[in-house]
Amino acid sequence: MPKDTSIRSVLIIGSGPIIIGQACEFDYAGSQAALSLKEEGITVSIINSNPATIMTDKVIGDHVYLRPLTVDSIEAILQEHINSTDLPRIDAVLPTMGGQTALNLCVEASERGVWEKYGVKVVGVDVAAIEKTENRESFRQLMVDIGVGVAPSKIANSFLEGKEAAQEIGFPLVIRPSYTLGGSGGGFVHKKEEFDAALKRGLEASPTHEVLVEQAVLGWKEYELELLRDSNDNVIIICSIENFDPMGIHTGDSITVAPAMTLSDRCYQDMRNQAIKMMRAIGTFAGGCNVQFSVNPANDDIIAIEINPRVSRSSALASKATGYPIAKIAAKLAIGYNLDEIENQITKTTSAYFEPTLDYVIVKIPRWNFDKFKGANKELGLQMKSVGEVMAIGRTFIEALQKACQSLEISRAGLGADGRQVRNIEEIMDGLEHASWNRLFLIKDAMTMGVPLESIRKVTKIDKWFLNQIQDLVLLETELKRYSLNNIPRDFFFTLKQKGFSDIQIAWLLGNVTEDEVYDRRKALGINRVYKMVDTCAAEFPAQTPYYYSSFDEENESIPTENKKVIVLGSGPNRIGQGIEFDYSCVHGLLAAKESGFEAIMVNCNPETVSTDFNMADKLYFEPVFWEHVREIIELEKPVGVIVQLGGQTALKMAEKLSALGVKIIGTSFENMDIAEDRGRFSDLLKELNIPYPKYGVAENAEEAIVVANEVGYPVLVRPSYVLGGQGMSIVINDEDLEKAVVKLLGDLPGNRVLIDHFLDRAEEAESDSISDGDDVHIIGMMEHIEPAGIHSGDSFAVLPTFSLPESVTKAMEEYSIKIAKALDVRGLLNIQFAIKDEKVYVIEANPRASRTVPFIAKAYDVPYINIAAKIMLGVAKLKDFTIERKLKGYAIKEPVFSYDKFPEVTKELGPEMKSTGEAIRFIKDLEDPYFRKLYKDKSMYLSK
Repeated sequence: MPKDTSIRSVLIIGSGPIIIGQACEFDYAGSQAALSLKEEGITVSIINSNPATIMTDKVIGDHVYLRPLTVDSIEAILQEHINSTDLPRIDAVLPTMGGQTALNLCVEASERGVWEKYGVKVVGVDVAAIEKTENRESFRQLMVDIGVGVAPSKIANSFLEGKEAAQEIGFPLVIRPSYTLGGSGGGFVHKKEEFDAALKRGLEASPTHEVLVEQAVLGWKEYELELLRDSNDNVIIICSIENFDPMGIHTGDSITVAPAMTLSDRCYQDMRNQAIKMMRAIGTFAGGCNVQFSVNPANDDIIAIEINPRVSRSSALASKATGYPIAKIAAKLAIGYNLDEIENQITKTTSAYFEPTLDYVIVKIPRWNFDKFKGANKELGLQMKSVGEVMAIGRTFIEALQKACQSLEISRAGLGADGRQVRNIEEIMDGLEHASWNRLFLIKDAMTMGVPLESIRKVTKIDKWFLNQIQDLVLLETELKRYSLNNIPRDFFFTLKQKGFSDIQIAWLLGNVTEDEVYDRRKALGINRVYKMVDTCAAEFPAQTPYYYSSFDEENESIPTENKKVIVLGSGPNRIGQGIEFDYSCVHGLLAAKESGFEAIMVNCNPETVSTDFNMADKLYFEPVFWEHVREIIELEKPVGVIVQLGGQTALKMAEKLSALGVKIIGTSFENMDIAEDRGRFSDLLKELNIPYPKYGVAENAEEAIVVANEVGYPVLVRPSYVLGGQGMSIVINDEDLEKAVVKLLGDLPGNRVLIDHFLDRAEEAESDSISDGDDVHIIGMMEHIEPAGIHSGDSFAVLPTFSLPESVTKAMEEYSIKIAKALDVRGLLNIQFAIKDEKVYVIEANPRASRTVPFIAKAYDVPYINIAAKIMLGVAKLKDFTIERKLKGYAIKEPVFSYDKFPEVTKELGPEMKSTGEAIRFIKDLEDPYFRKLYKDKSMYLSK
């Protein structure tokens, strides 16, 4: 059936601020869906309160509404479109791209009669299907009716019903609240004494106060299938995904592998048939769907865990894994197309009605941030705790696994063999039994210590096939230690590289050689990385989209062009302190480079983001943002320069090596960026410029730190150089606390120096963002924080423009911003943090790069600041070439959003180390706004050390 011509204008509901369990995969889905609908000539309106995402940018939607995600906001938008002569009436709403938030909002609006009242059609999902899948009892009954196995379970709406269910089913149990995402409120109950607290948490977490009490199939294997279905009832399976971790760990916290590795063909066919039956049973809708199954390893019995009638975290992963853009196709299905009427986006010659084939292996590893949540329970379970993820592509599972470890941004050079292994056998065995962020590494450490593979399997319940693969690495390492660098046989060296070993791991295993020496020796032996194409069809048809991963093989499929090109380095996995706002900046960097006549090349490993969409850059390398990988891409492509300013700390920390290699850094030079990063050198510069700054000193050990602290005066702010998101920062008030803080810091970041600043107690905090082209400096925006100095800027409510600072203060902020921009010869962006005490302005720090606040300011003022900055960095434009017109009426407030509900045991205190996972934007007319007045009243409440 061709598209529904009655749909001319669609509203897409976004997912709001980033929280644990609902991250930027929905930004990716929403952006892709919007672009897909615009291709069809449909007007796209977007509602989303997240200012950091590309989805809420004018390059994506025709009409973007940065408003709170409520039914009232939706109704106001529908009304505006009816009343306006300039805006088209909204014909349909697409709620499947915004995670659980959008689905719940769609159901609530339906119950309140909003869609009916305004004649809006719900597309992409059937409201009845949401009800069937989200209501645990309806889902269980449906599975029973269609003959699909489920674990024994009972529904409970009260304590009494919950206790009766537990008595009937027996322990261990799992509690699954209805209508939640990311396992919120869910958990395993191993014994009777734990049940009451777990039941209470589940009933409170469910918006309908309903939970499913279910038999726990701990240790069974877990699988996911990603499906698409059209209105003709054609269904295809896009991808099978196997969880490396068995049942008991939320899929968002599990290492996952695609395609499934240890599934028998008979079991896979059975699972496919059941998934298709499930999708057809939940309603007459067209779109994407995610189905989760559990398989008993003893006899291949299959039970269904859940079905989500929307795109999910896994569909973002499946899209990047296969090159098949699920959200893009799902949006076209939602407006009436059938699968055989849509072209395959990669080959351009086949239809979308065929299942992708993979001739490589994908590994996803989650990224956690437990270090930000002091006192958090770090054990993984049914409630998701990771803040981001990485994906790696290899020819084999083990190559992809090592590449994923290199992508994580936790200073690992691969899976072990890097000097960071644990050698305490009690700690290792405890970590295997109680899974946390490092269990994968502990498995390898256990094998290195000689723990039998079968003992590891019994404790972890991880399939033996995966463990055998890791054991292979241990055997290869033992063999490598027999050689020196100059006598490693070429074949063996080649095998090591094919198994994913990085040059730095090989150097560590050999001892007494450097990474560069290994690299040179490898090149001398003619062992080079080659690049393979992701083409959806295992090379059966030629691909038109340049989307590559590296491996060690004979044939290189990535042929560089003669064009002048720039490489944009991405920001790696989402984590606290480095979120989606840096991906937003990278996407704008790519667009600006393309508009300026450059070939734009992207390097990144985050499967959730828009920067790794196959059609965003001219060429995408889905690779770790890890030195060895980046270096070889640069050697192959020979760009005119590399952009490191947009990808946060991940990209920035490569600047020194790039500079040493003679690669041009686009924008501000490495030398000038380093002055700003090195707290000591920066303070010397401020002294020279006659700009006030808090008294400070530098220490390399605890004894020196105590001397410095007593010189500058307590309270002091203790921090390492070269970090983002306030990592490791703390405020201390005496020698004893200082000693503990310094010893911990130097243990966590060996070789770093510690900076000790006098902390300006009860000072106000503010910041400026600016763009400099070497001649002129333009202040993008100045924001005043509601909370006092001492709370990280990412955790502060911040108001644009400033609301209470006297003119003398804002003038000083502007003057210092211009002075610093010129002294550092900034080309592009500059963010400066200020403390104000007794109307005197002190500079705390300066960051000559994209900051967390630039996307926020760009949205609030409706000015494409990153595009402007990128063109200035590329040298194709000056500030005077742009007409900048700010459009903000009143004030915009940046609201940090926290995910404390995932860590109920953690106190909500705030300090210099960032803890928020995302942010929202809220517009107010004036300072009499009751919301603002309440914030201002509570401003010091959570301040801590």
